[in-house]
Amino acid sequence: MRTAFIDTTTALLDEDPRTALVLADISVSQFAPAGRRHPDRVLNVGIREQLMIGVAGGLALTGLRPIVHSYATFLVDRAYEQIKLDLDHQGVSAVLVSIGASYDAAEEGRTHQSPGDVALFDSLGDGWTVRVPGHPDEVAPLLRDAAAGDDPVYLRLTEQRNAEAYPDADRLRVLRRGGPDAPLVVAVGPMLDTTLDATEGMDVTVAYTHTPRPFDTAGLRALAGTDVVLVEPYLAGTSSAVAGHALADVPHRLLTLGVGRTDLRRYGDAADHARWHGLDAAGLRRTIGAFLGSARG
Repeated sequence: MRTAFIDTTTALLDEDPRTALVLADISVSQFAPAGRRHPDRVLNVGIREQLMIGVAGGLALTGLRPIVHSYATFLVDRAYEQIKLDLDHQGVSAVLVSIGASYDAAEEGRTHQSPGDVALFDSLGDGWTVRVPGHPDEVAPLLRDAAAGDDPVYLRLTEQRNAEAYPDADRLRVLRRGGPDAPLVVAVGPMLDTTLDATEGMDVTVAYTHTPRPFDTAGLRALAGTDVVLVEPYLAGTSSAVAGHALADVPHRLLTLGVGRTDLRRYGDAADHARWHGLDAAGLRRTIGAFLGSARG
């Protein structure tokens, strides 16, 4: 996904004079050729993530469309106040593109883990579009769409990936259809393949989206049975309020799965953290099976 982002952004800088790129020392070498061609629109502020957002806000005020890039924990967690003030409060926008996701770089420690990033954008209101691609081939069309617009967009990239791309899955796309009134399991971004493996043989409908904000609430209402399960690659429960509000007048049970709130204080790799948080196929199968089984028991 990172390669797709670099290639697409480089092309956008060549094609569209409105596009600018702001970096804070991450991916600088990969963008060096673009920087030499467009020194006025490719800016590296050094290890100053708050300044990176402030510069993006200033560029946006001049009419440029800034793309801002770093690890999620530096881009969102560390610079949250600047996102709130220098973008939202100023009434300007940018395309924020992160790498690292919840724990891709877990071997670097807690400083490189950002499971709460999407929840932070929810605290800013309902203006942000959040894209969480599940395959590298989804990155280019999502980034191009974001760069062509004027709204604030957060594009969350990860090293985890599904086997197939579904670029049109901004709304819930059904990948496996259960029987009438079957429980609905919604997988966000890179959680799709793991969710499909976990629910193999279960009578459930599995739907996919790479766009959790705005959430496809109409699709959720159309597909939901009595039981709904959300499987997200970031903080567990992040979309519970959205789903609960969408189904407020419909009797339902909701299970939200994602990264746990407890700091594990462990290194390991991404696969280790997925297992520890119950987000591998075996963990999801146990939790989803127990939830659905409790409805019958």
